[in-house]
Amino acid sequence: MTSAPASPTRSLRDRTLVMSGGSRGIGLAIALRAARDGANVVLLAKTGEPHPKLEGTVHTAAAEIEAAGGRALAVVGDVRDDADVSRAVDAAVERFGGIDVVVNNASAIDLSGTRELSMKKYDLMQDINARGTFLLSKTALPHLERSDHAHVLTLSPPLDLRPQWAGQYLGYTMAKYGMSLVTLGLAEELREVGVAANSLWPRTMIATAAVANLLGGDEAVAGSRTPEMVADAAYAVLTRDPRTCTGHFFIDDEVLAEEGVTDLEGYRAVPGGEAPLREDLFLDPI
Repeated sequence: MTSAPASPTRSLRDRTLVMSGGSRGIGLAIALRAARDGANVVLLAKTGEPHPKLEGTVHTAAAEIEAAGGRALAVVGDVRDDADVSRAVDAAVERFGGIDVVVNNASAIDLSGTRELSMKKYDLMQDINARGTFLLSKTALPHLERSDHAHVLTLSPPLDLRPQWAGQYLGYTMAKYGMSLVTLGLAEELREVGVAANSLWPRTMIATAAVANLLGGDEAVAGSRTPEMVADAAYAVLTRDPRTCTGHFFIDDEVLAEEGVTDLEGYRAVPGGEAPLREDLFLDPI
């Protein structure tokens, strides 16, 4: 397995990305993939100090981005807070002169059923997932409209109104589909001004802290792929022409196949592992 190669005409060099979250996991992997081209990455994340259970802070992520060849700006803040989002967007424009890409990566998860889900957790998911995605995209929009390569990429699933997902995880499904509705609406609303809006979702579980801590531990990780798979797919989407690549709900393996990458064994979280891969939520069985 090799990453999809960057062609001279498909690069994020000197492009400025603003990302919610990104201290670790899929968000950091996307940032590092862009950094290898020489991109500028602004991270808006809450983890300014080390967390006892989670590896990495926004500052260590920024250091990794710069070590990979990019330029980074760490903004400690909360995507739920209007002032923090405005501060991150303003800082990106002041430091790097504009914004080309928004990556809506921050997300909260709780798979409790309706009876068990507290309203505090419900509000957290709605505020981070749906509202945060809308807020960051909206705040960056005036600057995206001035870019000649403007993309909004949201890590959210295809919209599927069959009752199975809402019937199992109503609160979480509402929050994630809220993110996907931002993609659906922005793609149509911004089509004429050339700002792309797409969603990206992994085919299988991805070995992140959420999977390790909340969704099954070592057994779940053994059936997962690495964040780099989503990052390579995100890179492929973000280097496409925004005027023709918009309004899609991409799945990572399908994007990579379009780029000529079909051997995915190197993306296994456990190299050479034989555990069956676990499909992610919101998708039909593999």
